[in-house]
Amino acid sequence: MDYFAPPVERLIEEFAKLPGIGQKTAQRLAFHVLDLPKEDAERFADAIREAKAKTFTCARCQNLTDSETCPICADQSRDQKTICVVAEPRDVIAFERTKEYHGLYHVLHGTLSPMGHVGPDDIRIRELVQRVADEDTEEVILATNPDTEGEATAMYISRLLQPFGIRITRLAYGIPVGGHLEFVDEVTLTRALEGRRDL
Repeated sequence: MDYFAPPVERLIEEFAKLPGIGQKTAQRLAFHVLDLPKEDAERFADAIREAKAKTFTCARCQNLTDSETCPICADQSRDQKTICVVAEPRDVIAFERTKEYHGLYHVLHGTLSPMGHVGPDDIRIRELVQRVADEDTEEVILATNPDTEGEATAMYISRLLQPFGIRITRLAYGIPVGGHLEFVDEVTLTRALEGRRDL
């Protein structure tokens, strides 16, 4: 027996396709949209259509933008010789929030995953190699996640870029601020030791 009218059921199904959204949350979101005044619901739908139609990737760094070059690449005050390689556009936002990094980025739009059938040609590795070849790059910071796919991607890129003779670095990983040593796993503790620095 169907509990909802077909259009409502379809709306719930579409919300449920979003990452991290289960069936109950999809229902809540669908009913919230249905409760909106017509103008607000249309504005919401227009925002989705406009974002999909007018957003594409920066020709230089592959980050999402609405112009040929994103604002970060266009900012000449940034360090033009350092590239921080991240997996997704949301990772750029995380770095920018720190206000500590002032170089450029390169967004891969994924990581290598043999199990998920994602190979080097499926993400933006070729564009990164071309950038390093064409630009006056001195350092590439590999800032993919410290999981299996992120590590494999970082190692693969590192090997590809070694012939250029540039500095290739990896983010240090270790114990989170506020963490307790007794609860830290062996791999994280090893990484914390390897990434130690002088005080």
